Amino acid sequence: MLRVVIVEDEEIIRKGLVYTIDWMAMQCTVVGDAEDGEKGLQLIQQHRPDLVITDIRMPVMNGIEMVEQASRIYPFQSIILTSYTEFEYAKQAISLKVFEYLLKPVDEMKLAEIIEKINRNNRQGKVYDDIITNTIGHTHLIELDGYLLAEQKQNNYVSEAIRRIKSDYQQKLSIEAIADELGVSPSYLSRKLKEVTSQTFLDILNKYRVQKAVELLATGTYRIYEISNMTGFSEYKHFCSVFKKYTSTSPTDFMKFSNRVVVKKSRKEENYLE
Repeated sequence: MLRVVIVEDEEIIRKGLVYTIDWMAMQCTVVGDAEDGEKGLQLIQQHRPDLVITDIRMPVMNGIEMVEQASRIYPFQSIILTSYTEFEYAKQAISLKVFEYLLKPVDEMKLAEIIEKINRNNRQGKVYDDIITNTIGHTHLIELDGYLLAEQKQNNYVSEAIRRIKSDYQQKLSIEAIADELGVSPSYLSRKLKEVTSQTFLDILNKYRVQKAVELLATGTYRIYEISNMTGFSEYKHFCSVFKKYTSTSPTDFMKFSNRVVVKKSRKEENYLE
């Protein structure tokens, strides 16, 4: 089932999409709808949808800005709703990996065709969300073996880069160093990683590090600054910033909300913790 979020400021159009489309027949479920980009961004962060259908011109935050911000932290497919007068503007303005543009009023048959393409790509292994993510609490994280399984016969450079992330995430890693070892340019490796995973090298690396940090936090054995060092983050503040970016909570709050046992700290260690 594809999880769908719909963002459209015109209530008649939005509610029409939510309630009159036979989503089940298209193997979809609408997990949320919003009337502006800011609320839409919150829904995307909350529900982690597979597909976002959004208008361009909306109050508070437009659809372009919403998709740009959301795609930095989470990969998903997007369909842009546009009018005839906005169509060329939409194509020129969006430097994003938009799956399709759909003219308003929405043609249900055309929408079904687009979603069938997305489902077909999923079945062919072009979209990996279902096989590469898992959940700890409300935190969606990454499983690199899913990429390796899907890519073992497709692009060896991508597979090797992902293997390096998995084996050496505790060390200082850069796409430039890995590309040099593989004998390819950093721009080529970066492009291929994005094609395969819909994510950047840094996103994959940071998500995997955060996953390992979550596993260590859950044990209640280590102090947070120790986990920062153990997962490849050179600076504690940077670790906290990255952790919150991908989990929407701080390491300290994660431990509290998870009802984990926190190691009692001395006064000297107080300034290490949030």
